[in-house]
Amino acid sequence: MSEYYVMKLKVSLPLEAAERIASGALAAGRAEKLLPLAVAVLDAGGALVAFKREDGCGVMRGDIAIGKAWGALGMGISSRHIRNRLADRPSFQASLASVSDGRFVPVPGGVLVLDAAREVIGAVGISGDASDKDEYAAVSGVHAAGFASHPEAPSETWRNAGL
Repeated sequence: MSEYYVMKLKVSLPLEAAERIASGALAAGRAEKLLPLAVAVLDAGGALVAFKREDGCGVMRGDIAIGKAWGALGMGISSRHIRNRLADRPSFQASLASVSDGRFVPVPGGVLVLDAAREVIGAVGISGDASDKDEYAAVSGVHAAGFASHPEAPSETWRNAGL
């Protein structure tokens, strides 16, 4: 009667790996004295796998973090690249926000997680500090967990962001 049991789904980004990404991102944020962060890690299908919010983080930060990661997954590029490509296309940005039910935040801080074959297995979104600093923490978390990221490195302006 093996038909009685529900079959397990293939997992693109295991919980343990998602937790390593989130913890690595928070550790990077603390090392650089960033403001309190919210970190959302999604699998390739857009499901929330791990979420951590530091004490003192604003109440909207979690939804923003999810929107950054969701947008990166939806477009197949980091949220920084989305912002740069759509800067002069506000109507298209609004359309993407509409079709994603508001889960589209086109500012830095949404980073794709890539496996050894450089295939997307998920995304991490961070909100809490200036967007370039959020992106720094996201990239750092992905790398600390042993994965590659898109972008491969954070914006070079992250240290001066928000000043």
